[in-house]
Amino acid sequence: MAENPQKPDPAARPLSPHLTIYSWAPTMIVSITHRITGVGLSVGTLILAWWLVAISNGPEVYQDFYAVMATPLGLLVLFGFTWALAFHLLNGIRHLAWDLGHGFKKETARLTALSVIGLSLLIAAALAALIWTGHGGYLQ
Repeated sequence: MAENPQKPDPAARPLSPHLTIYSWAPTMIVSITHRITGVGLSVGTLILAWWLVAISNGPEVYQDFYAVMATPLGLLVLFGFTWALAFHLLNGIRHLAWDLGHGFKKETARLTALSVIGLSLLIAAALAALIWTGHGGYLQ
């Protein structure tokens, strides 16, 4: 059977641009990170539910939760959850401003993207320092 001369060869078609040709702009990084933190917040909500169940079931069960979360990995997970929450909140406010018609200029979008990154790290670090030093009502 002869090939159809009007059907192009799939191997001869141009390929879509690959991710390596794009320059990573702050707005691109923030957009991708917003999606990742949304998934992270879903996982963090499961940890929050575990904490609530542990508290409601008495000191023995809470000690099991505390034993896991007091490890360096547990503290890193809690810091990550705090950062994801701060990042998602600030970037949500940024998106709300866009919905209201503000911040579309290229330089403004870049500046707000960098601000979201910086402020979210600052908020998470400040909350961690507040709790670590005992001034957040913990470790009394």
